[in-house]
Amino acid sequence: MLGGSQGSSDAHAPAAGGRVGPSADPRSDRRAGPPIDSPIDSPIDPHTDPCTKPRTGPHADPPTDPRTDPPGGAPADPAPDPRPEPGQLTIFGDVSPAVGGRRAARADGPVAPAASPLALPDALLAHRALLRLGTSSWSFPGWQGLVYEAAALPFAESRLSREGLPAYATHPLLGAVGIDRGFHAPMAEAEYARYAAQVPEGFRFLVKAPGMVTDAVRRDATGRGRETNPDWLDAGLAVARFVAPASRGLGERLGTLLFQFSPLPGALLADTAAWTASLQRFLRALPRTLVQGSGYAVELRDPALLTPRLMDVLHEEGVAYCVGIHDRMPPVERQLRALDRLERGVRGPLVVRWTLHAGIGYEAARARYAPFRELVDPDPRTRDALATRAAQTLLAGQPVTVIANNKAEGSAPLTLAALAAAIAARC
Repeated sequence: MLGGSQGSSDAHAPAAGGRVGPSADPRSDRRAGPPIDSPIDSPIDPHTDPCTKPRTGPHADPPTDPRTDPPGGAPADPAPDPRPEPGQLTIFGDVSPAVGGRRAARADGPVAPAASPLALPDALLAHRALLRLGTSSWSFPGWQGLVYEAAALPFAESRLSREGLPAYATHPLLGAVGIDRGFHAPMAEAEYARYAAQVPEGFRFLVKAPGMVTDAVRRDATGRGRETNPDWLDAGLAVARFVAPASRGLGERLGTLLFQFSPLPGALLADTAAWTASLQRFLRALPRTLVQGSGYAVELRDPALLTPRLMDVLHEEGVAYCVGIHDRMPPVERQLRALDRLERGVRGPLVVRWTLHAGIGYEAARARYAPFRELVDPDPRTRDALATRAAQTLLAGQPVTVIANNKAEGSAPLTLAALAAAIAARC
């Protein structure tokens, strides 16, 4: 069954982002605060707020198209690059090439894990069933000696994509992984099942819904909107092409079904109440029964949508808010304050995607951080805030899912190792 708190006696605390029964009157405990459709904490000025103001200099944002582009001019995510992570399959069924287009030589023998496993701190072993730390992909040759064995020749990304997941999943630290490729084109049940067969019991996947149902516009190869998307928020299509195949294919290894909403066109963003109402209708049409310990989550790319009304809707529908640490979104502290409204004083599941370092674009981060073997730009402020909230959530008996990207600090495995140490210090 979907929902059902893990290790908590509170009947209304959602589990793993899953649906649960709301209180008799979910509006009765709304707290006084800003207008219900205003961004939580304070209005956001796109010209002065560091989360939304256009970048300048060598990483300047491209020009906007007022017909389809939202304020700020950024194209849809994941991106700005519309391509999948290197090594994940593309919409054409092939594998995205290595950074810079280089193809690595083939190393003989199976892909084996690094000699020294990435360990989970002793203080977190008691919470292992609830702690789901993972990366947004697993196919980076630069991780040899860190995640994979230090072979004489580097593994090709395409080979790591096909054969690297079992080695990745042997590390005690890495109990989850994200799959973004479904955002670009729906995946078949058999593809999900193939991934599930490569990981041990207790491992969990965070999978992203197809953009065909979460993006209000259809986009070109650069990520720019070109026309209205008639399939946007089509719950029937979401179930048939995403929820059902992912649930059946991953089975008990399903963790989070993520709906990440790309930046809205200005006309839609001007009426956040209408968008939130449309989202609620969409969420209510999704199946209420999923694998135990799994559930839905919503992630944003428009700060203006992060309103009290949205948090109330997610509370009513038993859906998690995914804290999206990204250059387009408010700092983590503001997003956690929004989460406070959803949780109503009872810690619920924590879902986080630590995607991009503040102040740098996706492609610039890729170039700066490759080959992703070290923490180039550590972000202790974000780490400390997440560690405090994660420790509180684990101690409340609720699951914590954090998916880190190499573009967050420079190396996703090392980001997670530092985060785990910080969580352990608070447990």
